[in-house]
Amino acid sequence: MPSRNSRKIYQENSYYHLYNRGVEKRRIFLDQQDYAVFLSYLKEYLLPKDEKSLQKRLSDPLTPSHEKDKILKSLRLNNFSNDIILLAYCLMPNHFHFFVKQRSSNAIDTLMNSLGTRYTMYFNNKYKRVGTLYEGTYKAVQVNNESQFIYLSKYIHKQALALQGDALQAQPTSYDDYLGKRQTDWVKPTEVLSYFSKNNASLTYQSFVEELDDLADIQDIQLDKDF
Repeated sequence: MPSRNSRKIYQENSYYHLYNRGVEKRRIFLDQQDYAVFLSYLKEYLLPKDEKSLQKRLSDPLTPSHEKDKILKSLRLNNFSNDIILLAYCLMPNHFHFFVKQRSSNAIDTLMNSLGTRYTMYFNNKYKRVGTLYEGTYKAVQVNNESQFIYLSKYIHKQALALQGDALQAQPTSYDDYLGKRQTDWVKPTEVLSYFSKNNASLTYQSFVEELDDLADIQDIQLDKDF
């Protein structure tokens, strides 16, 4: 029987919660470099690719051969800047969460397969291992109503809060982008933040995320019970 949320039906201009974890619940990030590499891949996929500039550097006879190799790899790389908007993310030791908007019907599947394959190759090469890294295919839940839309980023950011407490910076997450402490070009918090106040302390996004509550009752946002 397929695992929960592994069967996916995608629609254009729709929102989704994407997640996956390591095979046998093993860690897929063992150090800070692993987190950084994963995020660098995500950045490459989501930021617009300046193909004109890349082609110009490639045709320049003064461009070193090793740089040309990098340019060719970049030109061949899939790009989803016109198809995927990343609203929120969190990377945990053995799993990750994304909150995305998909503009075209097949963009998510292509992105997740590209990212998963590329990171697995990096991880296996670094740690001298073979075989699959993830526990099956990634999972996807469509966001179907306003309540889900508002609470999903809270669910994602709460993962890091629960794990790290005050040491939130140690866990890669988009939370700082929501608090205005950082501005990441490929993370887009504006849609979610439009529901919250910038001036009333009790109605800010931070107070919403960090209030004491239980997210387990929020329908269709929680994961499998053992995730």
